Amino acid sequence: MLKQMLLIGAAAMSFPAVAQAAPPASDPTAPPPASEPAPAPDASTQPAPASGQPAPSGTAATPTQVAQIVDQEFPTYDADSTGDLNEAEFGAWMKKLRAATDPSVDPESADVKTWIGQAFAAADGDKSKSVSKTELTGFLSRGA
Repeated sequence: MLKQMLLIGAAAMSFPAVAQAAPPASDPTAPPPASEPAPAPDASTQPAPASGQPAPSGTAATPTQVAQIVDQEFPTYDADSTGDLNEAEFGAWMKKLRAATDPSVDPESADVKTWIGQAFAAADGDKSKSVSKTELTGFLSRGA
């Protein structure tokens, strides 16, 4: 009886350690779980692959791939054909990217609007109240 109690006690104490030792093997091509809200765009954000030509599964888009996507998609969102994206044009693109990367998100929610505002401020490197193709490429390439 004493041996059983010691064995049970030792097993109970070791289970948490075993559970933390290594995560279970998973499919490397599966996307990460979307249990947390997306942070403001920074070096860890990878929205570029969702805009047209996805990067190979499990890898981030290269700066060259990001530049190609921006070149292809930029005229679509530059509604006034100025060569720059104003905040509304930039917002339309970011809503599409956000919806493509997380279909469960409401692109009209306050959180997404705040995220877009932060992304626009980060992308507008020269603070001209517009985002050029070069600024957008640089912004989207930061995490690549």
